[in-house]
Amino acid sequence: MGKDELTEAGADRPAARQWSEKQDIALRLWATLPRCYATCSRAMAAQVQEYDLTTPQFVVLEALHHLGPLPLGELAEKLLVTGGNVTYVMDRLESRGLVTRDRRTDDRRVVVARMTTEGRDLVSKVFPDHVGRMEHLSRHLTDQEQRELSVLLKKLGTGILEHDL
Repeated sequence: MGKDELTEAGADRPAARQWSEKQDIALRLWATLPRCYATCSRAMAAQVQEYDLTTPQFVVLEALHHLGPLPLGELAEKLLVTGGNVTYVMDRLESRGLVTRDRRTDDRRVVVARMTTEGRDLVSKVFPDHVGRMEHLSRHLTDQEQRELSVLLKKLGTGILEHDL
């Protein structure tokens, strides 16, 4: 049996669009967002790997650097990850001597993440490079476009959070 006989008539052609122009715009947005995010994530991962860090490790260190000691639950909320994910990342960072975990004295259920001197030294070294890299990657948009995109993404995220979740 030949290839043509195995393929139904028209099966190799793209499906006809059966949605509105407004729906098409939304579909294109939702196809574009994860692709852009994946590309940006790969660029960031490549940069932090130069310092023998994973992206989640860098994000935890950056949060502790800018916000100070944080309970693990609050850290997970800020980073939009699960508590288990934060625990795993903290295990790796703690084994390298970059962070510590301590129970709060007033509530032993709460574990607080803190950076060590070694962790602070590493972030102080990495962060300027990170800022420069983010600026370099953002050069494809004007300053105004970057501001507008930030506003629009925040508006989209807030709208979904408030009305759809």
